[in-house]
Amino acid sequence: IVNPPKDLKKPRGKKCFFVKFFGTEDHAWIKVEQLKPYHPHKEEMIKINKGKRFQQAVDAVEEFLRKTKGKDQASSHNSTEEKNRRNSSEERGKQSAGEEKRKASLSEGKVKKGTGEGKKRVSSVSSERGSKSPLKRAQDQSPRKRGRPPKDEKDLTIPESSTVKRVMTGTVAGFKWPPSVSEPAKDSDPHFHHFLLSQTEKPAVCYQAITKKLKVCEEETGSTSIQAADSTAVNGSITPTDKKIGFLGLGLMGSGIVSNLLKMGHTVTVWNRTAEKCDLFIQEGARLGRTPAEVVSTCDITFACVSDPKAAKDLVLGPSGVLQGIRPGKCYVDMSTVDADTVTELAQVIVSRGGRFLEAPVSGNQQLSNDGMLVILAAGDRGLYEDCSSCFQAMGKTSFFLGEVGNAAKMMLIVNMVQGSFMATIAEGLTLAQVTGQSQQTLLDILNQGQLASIFLDQKCQNILQGNFKPDFYLKYIQKDLRLAIALGDSVNHPTPMAAAANEVYKRAKALDQSDNDMSAVYRAYIH
Repeated sequence: IVNPPKDLKKPRGKKCFFVKFFGTEDHAWIKVEQLKPYHPHKEEMIKINKGKRFQQAVDAVEEFLRKTKGKDQASSHNSTEEKNRRNSSEERGKQSAGEEKRKASLSEGKVKKGTGEGKKRVSSVSSERGSKSPLKRAQDQSPRKRGRPPKDEKDLTIPESSTVKRVMTGTVAGFKWPPSVSEPAKDSDPHFHHFLLSQTEKPAVCYQAITKKLKVCEEETGSTSIQAADSTAVNGSITPTDKKIGFLGLGLMGSGIVSNLLKMGHTVTVWNRTAEKCDLFIQEGARLGRTPAEVVSTCDITFACVSDPKAAKDLVLGPSGVLQGIRPGKCYVDMSTVDADTVTELAQVIVSRGGRFLEAPVSGNQQLSNDGMLVILAAGDRGLYEDCSSCFQAMGKTSFFLGEVGNAAKMMLIVNMVQGSFMATIAEGLTLAQVTGQSQQTLLDILNQGQLASIFLDQKCQNILQGNFKPDFYLKYIQKDLRLAIALGDSVNHPTPMAAAANEVYKRAKALDQSDNDMSAVYRAYIH
């Protein structure tokens, strides 16, 4: 447990601590009841978690404890030597004094010793509690009048709690603690708010940017949202389901999702059209499925994430496809971004075989997938949505249940339509700045100080300025989503002129062989 940055406020609600996670070097707010002591649970967790990254985290914890113990021993040794020297000096003074002075000296010595013991006891109690921050200790010693502390200092004070055994500046609390035998098992809180702060070379900038995002959003619409935990933090809020999980499709998004499912302790069987992509996950503990049908037949819940409507249909309806493995009670979750007609057709054929169906497209990119910070939009079987809770928490920061099948597909296309149109506008603005003799970097600096400031804006502009178009979200896929969004508008006779204009720019970028680059490569459509 560590002190948070001064400008970082605690989330509302129950008491929580700012926790450092060994191995990933990330930080997050964690509720008090979700923290457990390290040593009593250490061996049990090592047996359960066989992954290399978990072992690296344990090694980092042990190294930290060794260094802390060494410092404590050195401090204790120095304190003992200082005390011995002081006692020896006092003894020599006593022997050289007269009888009356010796009595006075002895009397005074008792007073001093009594005072010293009193201080020692206070120090001992403070050490045993070990819960006050350095700031809080400083407050106790200051002459400030009694009353409520200033707000900024109050936020930094770590409250005492008997449920947490802690070392200031940090022993680990970030492992996936199961409930102990002596305490009742608790269900994972579906409204748990978890926020990640990834450390950077410029922490002040990172904290300032992230702080604005650390707002607990209360969902007031008719949909249901789950605020899920960040997967890189491997914390006690997620208890992996005991159901067997299957995953089909290990592309940019699927790879990160599977990685986080494995980190959280889920049992996962994987399949990919290009089998070599499965090797890495097999090494991390996943099982290999030979066909989609085999994965579905051997797993309780099977997720799929593929590129477009055609790929989604082929996966279900093709040879050795998903449909051949569906039996009553088998569950299928399609995370692909497709149109509502496609997902409705797939739902019908799955349900006709006795299966359960949920659509759950995700909003995000490769980096957010790797970090377990996707936004999941789900619709269909509500019970299946609840069954997927631990999986959604592992792969995303938030999930929404939007009702009947087709709603999530429509919402996802609208979200990506806005994102794709915005990206095209960014590229247009940067090229206009260039041709009119304005600094593109200055334009970015101005935008970053205004109302449009966002991580998306900054990252995509940096890609363009650096000429780095390594795909984080394929250009060909955002163009596909724009095309489907325009078709959605046509189906209800709703105009989408902005999306239509952006779509034409992306089509030109594709003609310039930018399909497999990042969506920010749409910039090149303006300079050719």
